[in-house]
Amino acid sequence: MIPELGLFLSILALVMAVASAGLGFFAAARRYPVAPALAASGAVIQCVLMLASFACLATAFLRSDFSVMNVAANSSVLLPAPFRFAATWGSHEGSLLLWITLLSVWSAVFAVLSGSLPPRFRTRVMAVLSLLLAAFLVFMLTTSSPFLRLLPAATEGRDLNPLLQDALMVIHPPMLYMGYVGFAVSFAFAVAALIEGRLDAVWARWARPWTAAAWAFLTIGILLGSSWAYRELGWGGWWFWDPVENASLMPWLAGTALIHSLAVTDKRDSLKSWTLLLAIITFSLSILGTFLVRSGVLTSVHAFATDPQRGVFILVLLLGVIGSSFGLYAWRMNRVGLGGRFAPVSRESFLLLNNLLMMVALAAVMTGTLYPLFLDVLGLGKISVGPPYFETVIPFILLPAVFLMAAGPFARWKKVSLAELLRPLRLVFLAALAVVVLLPWWMGRWSWLVALGIMAATWLAFGTLAHLQERLSRHSGTPLSQRLAASPLSYYGMLLAHAGIAVFIFGVTLVQGYGVERDVVMTPGQTVSISDWRITFVGVDDVKGPNYVAAHGVFELTRDEGRVIYLLEPQKRHYLSGDQTMTEAAIDSGFFRDIYIALGEPVQAQSADAGKNGEAWSVRLYFKPFVNWIWGGCLMMALGGFLAVLDRRYRRPAVALSSSTGAAP
Repeated sequence: MIPELGLFLSILALVMAVASAGLGFFAAARRYPVAPALAASGAVIQCVLMLASFACLATAFLRSDFSVMNVAANSSVLLPAPFRFAATWGSHEGSLLLWITLLSVWSAVFAVLSGSLPPRFRTRVMAVLSLLLAAFLVFMLTTSSPFLRLLPAATEGRDLNPLLQDALMVIHPPMLYMGYVGFAVSFAFAVAALIEGRLDAVWARWARPWTAAAWAFLTIGILLGSSWAYRELGWGGWWFWDPVENASLMPWLAGTALIHSLAVTDKRDSLKSWTLLLAIITFSLSILGTFLVRSGVLTSVHAFATDPQRGVFILVLLLGVIGSSFGLYAWRMNRVGLGGRFAPVSRESFLLLNNLLMMVALAAVMTGTLYPLFLDVLGLGKISVGPPYFETVIPFILLPAVFLMAAGPFARWKKVSLAELLRPLRLVFLAALAVVVLLPWWMGRWSWLVALGIMAATWLAFGTLAHLQERLSRHSGTPLSQRLAASPLSYYGMLLAHAGIAVFIFGVTLVQGYGVERDVVMTPGQTVSISDWRITFVGVDDVKGPNYVAAHGVFELTRDEGRVIYLLEPQKRHYLSGDQTMTEAAIDSGFFRDIYIALGEPVQAQSADAGKNGEAWSVRLYFKPFVNWIWGGCLMMALGGFLAVLDRRYRRPAVALSSSTGAAP
C-alpha cells in the first residue's frame, strides 16, 4: 500500500498546485488581502505532500519491495542500504520525483521567508512556482510514475547501475537539482515583475539571495559530479565535456551572469530588462538540461532515459516555458525599461562586459552540445564535438572575464577615470608577472599556455587581496575588527568566490600543463617511475564485496629514499546482479598532487585466473599536480555564494529596500 499512498499524495499535490496557481493569480489581480496567506499555505501543503510521497518511494527501496517496477529495475537485495536509498533517484522516474520534491521545498521556503515582500508580488511569485510544480507533476504522473506495480513481483532486482554505487552519488544529484530548481525562484520573480510591469530595488535585492543560493548549490553539484567522474570512471580526468556535463555548465554560466546583473540593478537601477532576460534564460537552460538528460537524445554515463515519449513531453514543457515567458517579456519589456545610464568606464560597464563574455561562452558550449543533435535529427549525419573544440574556444572567451574580475571592484559606480582605476593595479600586475616567471621555472617547464593560465590566476588572486586591503585602509584609525564588520557579508562572499576562481584556474593550469600519464604492463615485483615517485606492483588477489567480486591489486608507492609511503589498492569489480564489470581506481591524494592508479586487464592470459597467478596486468598511472585545487576552488566559490545569502541587508523590510542605496557590491 505504500507505493499507492505515494501516488495518491502526488495526485493531491497536483490538485493543490493547480488550485494554488489559479487562486493565486486571481486573488493577486483582485487585490484580496488574504491572497498571500492562502498562497503561502498552499506552498507549504504542497511541500509536505511531496516530501511524504518521496518518503514512500524511498521506503519501497529500503525495504527492497520488488513488486514496485522502479525498485525491481534499480535495486537488489545485495545493494548496501545507503545505495538503496540513493537508488530512489537513480532512475529517470525517481530523479524526476526528486526534482519535483525539491521544487516544492524551494516554494515552501520562499513562502515562509518572504513575508516582507509586497503582498501582490509575493502572491504572484508563489503562483508561478505552483504552476511550474503542477506542470512537472503532470509530466511525472502521465509518463514517468515511479510507483507503478510489477505483477507478479520479482524475486530479485536488476541492481543499481554500478557507476552510481559511489558515496558521492548519494549527494551529487540532490545538490545539482537544488541548483537547477532554485533558479525557478529567480524565474518566478522575473515573471511576477513582468506581470506587474515594474522592477525596482525591492525586486532586485530580494532576488539576489535566492539566485546566489541556487548558484551555490549548482556549483556544489557540479563539483561533486566532477569529483565522482574523476574517481569512478578510471580515466583520470576531471571534466570530459560530456553533453550532460555541459547541460549543467550552461545554467551555471547564465546564473553567474545573472548574479552580476542583479548587483547592477540593485545598486544603480540599471540593466533591468537585461536582468529579467537572464532570469528567464537561466531557468530555461535548467529545463533544457532536463530535456537532454531524460529525452533519450543523448548517450551518456549521466543520462537516465531512452523513451522518446518522455522527451517529447519535456520538449513541449520547455517550449511552453520559453514561449510564454519570452512572449510576456516582449509584451511587457517597455514598461520595465532599461534603467539608468552609465559611462563606458565604470563598474556597471565592467559587469555588463562580464555578462556578455559569459553569454558568449554559453553560446559556444550550447553550439558544441546541440549542433551534433540537430544534424542527427535532420538526417545530415552523425558528428562528435569533443574536448579539442571546447578546450580551444572556452578558455580564450573567459580569460578576459577573469581579468575584469580583478579590475571591476576597483571601479566606482557610474563613472571612473582610467588613471584612478589603473593606479592600484600596477603592483598587482607586477606581482602576477613575477609568479609567471618564477613558477614555471620551478616546475621545470615553461609554455605560453601555462604562463597565461598562471597569469590569470595570480592576477585575480592578488587583485582580490589588493581590493580587500584598499577597503580596509579607508578608515585606518579605527580597530581592524570594526573595519572588517563595516563591510557586508555579500562583499566577503564576492571576495571568496573570486579567490575560488583563482584557485580553480591555478589547479586547471598546472594539472593540464604538468600532469603525467603512463599506460604500462606490469608483472608482480616490477617497479615503474612517474614524476618523482616509484610504484611497485605487489600482485592481484580476489576479494568479495557486498554485491560484487573483484580482482584486487596492490601497489607500493615510494620516493627516492625507498621507504613505502602508501599502499594503493585499485580493483576490477564484477557486479553480480547486473553482470557488469567496472574499474575502481586507487588514489593517493595530497595537497599538491594526486597519484592515480587504474587496474586494467590481465595481459596474454587465457583467463582472469591465469592473470592472477602472476602474469602481467595492464595498468594506467597518472601524476596529477594540484588537481585537488580544482575542487577546492569550486568549494570556495560555493561558500562565497552561501556567505552572500546571509547578508542581513536582504532581510530588511520591503519599504526600507526601496530606498536603500548602499555602495557595497
